[in-house]
Amino acid sequence: MGEGTLRKRKGEDNGKEDGQSIQSQEPQTMNLQKEVGLISGICMIVGTIIGSGIFVSPKSVLANVGAVGPCLTIWAACGILATLGALCFAELGTMITKSGGEYPYLMEAFGPIPAFLFSWTSLFVTKPSSFAIICLTFAEYASAPFYPGCDPPQAVIKCLAAAAIVVITIVNSLSVKLGSYLQNFLTAAKMIIVTIIIVSGIVLLAQGKTENFKDSFKDSKISVSSISLAFYNGLWAYDGWNQLNYITEELKNPYRNLPLSIIIGIPLVTVCYVLINIAYFTVMTSTELLQSQAVAVTFGDRVLYPASWIVPLFVAFSTIGSANGTCFTAGRLVYVAGREGHMLKVLSYISVRRLTPAPAIIFYGAIAIIYIIPGDIDTLINYFSFAVWMFYGLTILALIVMRFTRKELRRPIRIPIVIPVIVTLVSILLVLAPIISAPELAYLYCVLFILSGLIFYVLFVHFKFSWPQKISKSLTMHLQMLLEVVPAEEVTE
Repeated sequence: MGEGTLRKRKGEDNGKEDGQSIQSQEPQTMNLQKEVGLISGICMIVGTIIGSGIFVSPKSVLANVGAVGPCLTIWAACGILATLGALCFAELGTMITKSGGEYPYLMEAFGPIPAFLFSWTSLFVTKPSSFAIICLTFAEYASAPFYPGCDPPQAVIKCLAAAAIVVITIVNSLSVKLGSYLQNFLTAAKMIIVTIIIVSGIVLLAQGKTENFKDSFKDSKISVSSISLAFYNGLWAYDGWNQLNYITEELKNPYRNLPLSIIIGIPLVTVCYVLINIAYFTVMTSTELLQSQAVAVTFGDRVLYPASWIVPLFVAFSTIGSANGTCFTAGRLVYVAGREGHMLKVLSYISVRRLTPAPAIIFYGAIAIIYIIPGDIDTLINYFSFAVWMFYGLTILALIVMRFTRKELRRPIRIPIVIPVIVTLVSILLVLAPIISAPELAYLYCVLFILSGLIFYVLFVHFKFSWPQKISKSLTMHLQMLLEVVPAEEVTE
């Protein structure tokens, strides 16, 4: 039974009315309207970046550098690096207006192999591990109030994280509208808790709670390796700085609003992050912060008692919001890679009844649950950051390369070449420093896994052997019938 037969049968089963709804609604989901202005662009950046990171990374950043002064410096430096990286992506996004994030930029600059390895790594490493980290953070904060004075058992955290992944996957597979309503509610909750923590910190500073900031660089442990690992954890909290590139086509006057949104939005997040960390240090010493299982919960217990229960509740909302947002945008890259023939076609299909990229979302959920079983948050963040900064560096190198190889391309936004050079060098440093100074097998496994994508590229994409195609055709057909999905209609972007 082919795709045409399946579509015909669906039309007969559902009657004319359902067929019409599919025809009328699908182009609406695919045609992008220019409805996002400057304020919406800034909100998109702030809302996407602020998630689980600021509630989990302060401990890890501090553990790597050992003192308050270097810790706050790292948070500010991560914000500057994220701003410079986002400006590079702004030039790429207005020069090559294709969907799929880094994928089309790597394809244009270096050809199909790096682009395939990016989609392979995103599909199996960066996106699912990001989903897993956020849900583990949610589970830690959601379970903390039930275990006062001690750490929640790992089994409880992992089961709760797996349950969160299952629920979010189901919600996003069933309805785009339900997923977006949930996102709007959770984004509002996220901003409430950030405001509560910052205002509390400012009040405490005004009352003279500054003893933890004296000799703030004393006992710091600074090395190339420790700074790189601190950057990994800090930059995890800023991840999402490149998200505006995914909606370039929906921005009103993108050539003005894209760089302005970045220049206003990311420094705004940086200020929020530094102020939140200062708030933590007004009530906790470095040692106390490192011993806390859930930093924001400890802050709430000391500052907001007896209303301290609102902190874990709102942090749980915030982290679930980030996880929902990650899942909500998951289908785009898979769709583009599937369209190019670089991934199993069925992953780029959409549900006939629900008009959601159900196969891609279910796939992400399943891989994320696998990551939860052996992983703890710190290991997963290092694994994620190592992989993601390899490709951020390669993408920004693509910008430098295309300045010389693709001079004919129109560049509505043109940044000074020194910016991509700095970001590329920092990316190389971030990737190499931990391997050289504190080598771990996890990094080797990560590199081997990325390179193993070449085997699949040769078999499935380059030579297109008949036996893998026969297997994938049969698999696609059965999954189509099981999940009731079809290819999205061709729409010129």
